[in-house]
Amino acid sequence: MTALVTAIVRLTDVHLDMASDAGTVNILRGITLDIAAGEIAAVVGPSGAGKSSLMMVAGGLERATSGRVEVAGRDLGPLDDDARARLRRDHLGIVFQGFHLIPTMTAHENVALPLEFAGRGDAFELAEAALQRVGLGHRIGHYPAQLSGGEQQRVAVARAFVGRPKLLLADEPTGNLDGATGKQVMDLLFELARADAATLILITHDLALAGRCDRILRIADGLVVGDERTGASAGVTLAAQ
Repeated sequence: MTALVTAIVRLTDVHLDMASDAGTVNILRGITLDIAAGEIAAVVGPSGAGKSSLMMVAGGLERATSGRVEVAGRDLGPLDDDARARLRRDHLGIVFQGFHLIPTMTAHENVALPLEFAGRGDAFELAEAALQRVGLGHRIGHYPAQLSGGEQQRVAVARAFVGRPKLLLADEPTGNLDGATGKQVMDLLFELARADAATLILITHDLALAGRCDRILRIADGLVVGDERTGASAGVTLAAQ
C-alpha cells in the first residue's frame, strides 16, 4: 500500500536573483520542489549550481526574489525577519561545513544556547542529553579549541538536534573532516534524523554519500535537472496540501 505523507518543504517556481558588479545574477531560475516529512534528500551538482542558495531559501535564511516558499505549512513570503527567525527556532536545525561554535563557550553552553534564546528553562538539561546522544557526554565542559574537528562537528550536530526539529539542513557537513571522521559524523546524522523522524536535506559533492539518502536531487544552473528516488523511499507519495 502506498503511504501518503505531507510536504514539509514546498517550493513553487522559486527564483533568486543577486546583484553583482556585472549585473543581476540569476541563481535559482524557477525551482518547483516538494520534500516530504521524514525524507532524507541529497542535493548534488557542480559548484555554483545553486545548491547552497536552495538550502538558504528553503530554510528562510534568504528571501526568494519570486515564487512561493512553504516550510512546515507556513508561507515564508509574508513573514518578516523576526517571524522567520522564530520559525527556524521552532522547526529547523542547521549544520554547516564550518562548525560555527562560540569559542568562549563550552560544548554544553553552545548546545544550550538556542534553547536559552527560546526561553526554555530546561535548556541545559536538554543540551546535556543531546551531547550524550552524539557520544560527547564526557566532553561537556570542554571549549571548542579543546576538541578535535570531528568532536566540534558533533557538538554542532547536537545543537542542531537539541530542539528536536522537524527539518534539518546540512551543507557539506563533512567538508572540513577527514574521510573516517566524516563517515562517523554522517552515520550519526542519518541515525538521529531517522530516530526523530526528521526531514534531512543534505548538500554534498559525495555521490556515494548521496546514494545513502532516500532521494537524490541534481541541481545545475539554478534548476532541478534530476530527481531520483532510491529504494529506501519506495511506496511513499506526497499528499496534497
